[in-house]
Amino acid sequence: MSQIKSVDTLFPLLLKKWKQSWVEATNSPGELKCKVELAWGDGYDDGEALIKAMDAANVECVLATDLLAWSYRRQKRFALDLTEDITALSKKYPGRVYGLADYDPNDIRAGLKKVEEDVTKRGFKGVYLHIYGYDIPLDHRKMYPLYAMCEGLGVTVSMQVGHVLEAMPSEHGRPIQLDRIACDFPQLKLVGTHTGWPWVDEMIAVTTKWPNVFVSLSAWLPKYISPALLQYLKSRAGREKVLFGSNGLSWERYNQQFDELGMDEDTAKKVLRDNAKRVFNLG
Repeated sequence: MSQIKSVDTLFPLLLKKWKQSWVEATNSPGELKCKVELAWGDGYDDGEALIKAMDAANVECVLATDLLAWSYRRQKRFALDLTEDITALSKKYPGRVYGLADYDPNDIRAGLKKVEEDVTKRGFKGVYLHIYGYDIPLDHRKMYPLYAMCEGLGVTVSMQVGHVLEAMPSEHGRPIQLDRIACDFPQLKLVGTHTGWPWVDEMIAVTTKWPNVFVSLSAWLPKYISPALLQYLKSRAGREKVLFGSNGLSWERYNQQFDELGMDEDTAKKVLRDNAKRVFNLG
């Protein structure tokens, strides 16, 4: 199945300068706990190096996150803003690199303006949320203006759900919150990333209930994915609702372990590519 061209729906743009900004944040006492940068490798010098790595791993395109990682302790952004880098790469490599916008709920008016510009002027395909540092839940009133705008624009909102490995409270990422959001915005496509662990059953329940809710395998190599989620994605309904995302983990390792799942080719195509193209309107 590794020969199927994949769409990576959650890819932190691992340019070396961005990764270095993340590493510097980890050096702040008590700031970050996850050490995810150890799994990211050295990072890429430029777009050419990124595309070369994608070709080697049979990755058709990536949805690059302009990750607005917000410090719970310091209440300020850490890691670089890559809006312009993502925009430039999407123009230089059309059809290979797409953007996912960020949103700041502490400045709603400015946050909405930036999302609108990212989508309508820069060609971004949706929004990615990392809510934990703000110390508010995903269904908080500060988030509803964003959901209303994205429903109107017809773009997808992807959001991390489940526990968070940074020094932030995980409770705000409970997947059951997507139930309320989907109830209030039935035309808005929502993607819960990181499998929702340890609340995987919640994520599956909401995904099963609502036709506009999907779940991403991002941040988990296949051999670590919850058995309940593996069973779901192999089902008739589940194979239409599960998306692939690396969160920067090795594409080569992912391909190898995905092959070992013994999935039929039709299901593998849906999970690795077809569902993503449909959910994010990639043509």
